[in-house]
Amino acid sequence: MEKTNLKGLDLAELDKWISSISEKPFRARQIYKWMYAKNVCSFAEMSNLSGDLRKKLAEIVDLSQLEIQDKRESCQDDSVKYLFRLKDGHAVEAVYLVAGRRVTVCLSTMVGCPVACPYCATGMMGFKRNLTAGEIIDQLLLIQSDLNIRATNIVFMGMGEPFLNYDNVIKTAGILNSELGPEIAARRITISTAGIIPQIRRFTDEGHRYKLAVSLNGTTEFQRDELVPINRKYPLRELLPAIHHYTKQSRRRVTFEYILIAGYNDSAADARRLVKMLAQIPCKVNLIPYNETEFLPYRAPSEDQLNRFLQQLYRAPFAVTVRRSKGQDIAAACGQLYVQADRSS
Repeated sequence: MEKTNLKGLDLAELDKWISSISEKPFRARQIYKWMYAKNVCSFAEMSNLSGDLRKKLAEIVDLSQLEIQDKRESCQDDSVKYLFRLKDGHAVEAVYLVAGRRVTVCLSTMVGCPVACPYCATGMMGFKRNLTAGEIIDQLLLIQSDLNIRATNIVFMGMGEPFLNYDNVIKTAGILNSELGPEIAARRITISTAGIIPQIRRFTDEGHRYKLAVSLNGTTEFQRDELVPINRKYPLRELLPAIHHYTKQSRRRVTFEYILIAGYNDSAADARRLVKMLAQIPCKVNLIPYNETEFLPYRAPSEDQLNRFLQQLYRAPFAVTVRRSKGQDIAAACGQLYVQADRSS
């Protein structure tokens, strides 16, 4: 008989499941806390459950969703890249990043990605399927267990478009934020999107407290059409009003991610358009020099070109940061490790 997997169930679902096997409701809270807060992966470790219940659960429940297939530790910084194997044979990536006291885990939400941005290695995979909430959260739990750490920050910025797997992503964020779970503050959970307008509006209307990040990467419709193909369906002229509505309703600023690609979107004119475009939106802009990969032809701008771009943003009415890609020696950018593994197999 195939075992039930409890990873990814929220407390209400776990309550219902516990009742279905004729156990007392308080057991759901105990198991929930063991799985998500204490990070255990076997019922033998759940010491406040009776021996008979632990034995019963071990016979009918599987607590694992994925396993570590590959792990690479950076020699340049403290980042670690993981490749996880799913039960159906597919693989996804996640990344551990540390900066001072900030411990961030970047989670994948899909196997592959249907958005297929041409500069992203994940786009080379095509789209296989969405991840379940259990498969998303287990990336974090396995990393925490393997490195004996506790994440302080979560970013849904790995493989896939989080807002095209909206329900599972929001469910996972809720578990991560819950007081019986990892209890990660909502302000430390960031969900990134390439600009899926209906889900941005839904996210706004539902009043979620998680941070919103938008991969902008261009200042004209033509640029976005090329670099972020979903722009053909959800163009800038409709995306920006949706984001402005979000900032007004939530009273929170949005983060724009802007990957700088040499010869594509890194000119002084691009910078001036960026300032004009975002001047009325409460926001922060993260400039990210492109993380190069041998599989794609795009390149990062030179330091001189980056500085010229920054000079044009000097008087911008929003905060600007330059985020250097970590883990460049371990294929830490989205999809790179998967593609390397796939081509070597």
